[in-house]
Amino acid sequence: MTSPTRILLIEDDPALAELVQDYLEAEGFEVSLCTDGQTGLEVAMSGQHDLLLLDLMLPGLGGLEILRAYRPRWPYPVLVVSARGDDVDKIRGLGMGADDYVSKPFSPAELVARVKSHLARYRRLTGTAGVAPTQEYRAGPLVLDLEKKQIRLRDQILALTAKEMELLALLIQNPGRLYSKEELYARVWGENTIGDITTVTVHMRRLREKVEDDPADPQLIETVWGLGYRLSL
Repeated sequence: MTSPTRILLIEDDPALAELVQDYLEAEGFEVSLCTDGQTGLEVAMSGQHDLLLLDLMLPGLGGLEILRAYRPRWPYPVLVVSARGDDVDKIRGLGMGADDYVSKPFSPAELVARVKSHLARYRRLTGTAGVAPTQEYRAGPLVLDLEKKQIRLRDQILALTAKEMELLALLIQNPGRLYSKEELYARVWGENTIGDITTVTVHMRRLREKVEDDPADPQLIETVWGLGYRLSL
């Protein structure tokens, strides 16, 4: 018997938390709820959940502090859900490793759709969706090993989040091909791109910090100004 997908919801608004929990459980998810930051951090760090839904403004310990501690240890998708929807907070959350950002108020049905999308992509990427990929792709010093679910740079395994890995895997499989930010968002996140281009920019910056010898002068992930990105060999 397949175990249910486990989601950790860290949200201090009781009405909103109950609404989101009801929608997720109606779709068959197993939901754990924490209403303060410290408890949320302790539960999150157990690594027993498949996806984390994280509010930013929490009593005791903020969502960004939780994300800062969680992301270096666990690769599971993280969706930040917050009323703080300005670009600065969005960039900070994405820069710390969040996979996506949903601003309040939001449609619970849309949130569930995003949760499903991120889970499906993570499982497809890590080979936990009933697929057993065996291919290996090479592009310059980068190697994408789908069987081992890893990307290596000069024989060193890169520590990547799910979205970083999916972005880089797309570039490695299509070296030299130019992708616009809109196309990358549509291919990797699978959502409407309006207002979400910042997500791609932040993830690309994080990738460069991990793969480039000098992120300020990138040689692998090239920006074609006004057009997008490509993997340059």
